[in-house]
Amino acid sequence: MPHPMLTEEDIESYQRDGVVLIRGLFADHVETLRAGIAANMAEPGPYASENRKTGHTGLFFDDYCNWTRIPEFAEVIRMSEAAAVAADLMGSDSVQMFHDHVLVKEPGTSMATPWHQDGPYYFVQGRQTVSFWSPLDAVSDASLRCVAGSHHWPKDVLPTRWVSDEGFFADEGQYMPVPDPEAEGMRIVEYAMQPGDVVAFNYRTLHGARGNTSSARRRAFSLRLVGDDARYTERPGPTSPPFPGHQMKPGQKLREDWFPVIWTRQGTAA
Repeated sequence: MPHPMLTEEDIESYQRDGVVLIRGLFADHVETLRAGIAANMAEPGPYASENRKTGHTGLFFDDYCNWTRIPEFAEVIRMSEAAAVAADLMGSDSVQMFHDHVLVKEPGTSMATPWHQDGPYYFVQGRQTVSFWSPLDAVSDASLRCVAGSHHWPKDVLPTRWVSDEGFFADEGQYMPVPDPEAEGMRIVEYAMQPGDVVAFNYRTLHGARGNTSSARRRAFSLRLVGDDARYTERPGPTSPPFPGHQMKPGQKLREDWFPVIWTRQGTAA
């Protein structure tokens, strides 16, 4: 039987489309996550960015890999149902932490989150992956947008730098150009969401988000997890997040002292 927050149809949709909506997954943790984001913005980590792009208004703050220093994030990762839900979506017997990501678009922020897949930025290879994206403010136009079925594409989409639009790696034919899903008639999935709702999507699912032209800020917390088949892989250059000094070799499971197992079917991991 699937987790009580899921149906068999949810799992089928996730496997088929690479994206599914889960209402209320973080509903009991919204205030904790808001407090964590406030702490993160007050004391940004080394990877924080304000994503200021020429010709655009507002502020788009993002930062990642802070869960080990921000107790509110660690609490939600450990105490919520996220890992158990992730296991059923991925079809995995274990769930390993990869990283957290905070994305805040202040009112009047015109910069969109560009279309991209997460996977090509990461040093993770595997079918069993999931990102959870949860708004901590009600969203409609500023919600996440995903292209259904894009996780099945034969090639990864070229990762780019969000502000400069330059390729993150040199492309020697291993990537496809960033598509224009609206112009190309692709099926774009997006949802009006309440605080604590979650969009779950595969690392290879193409996604993006519009700017925030409303008068309210849009705070979002994202959690990236991996399953049994996830392995370290090398990319053409430094990955994002980089995790310097990890010393892993291609084909190895992610080292558990850095990326702990947080759930197993035999019982929640310590």
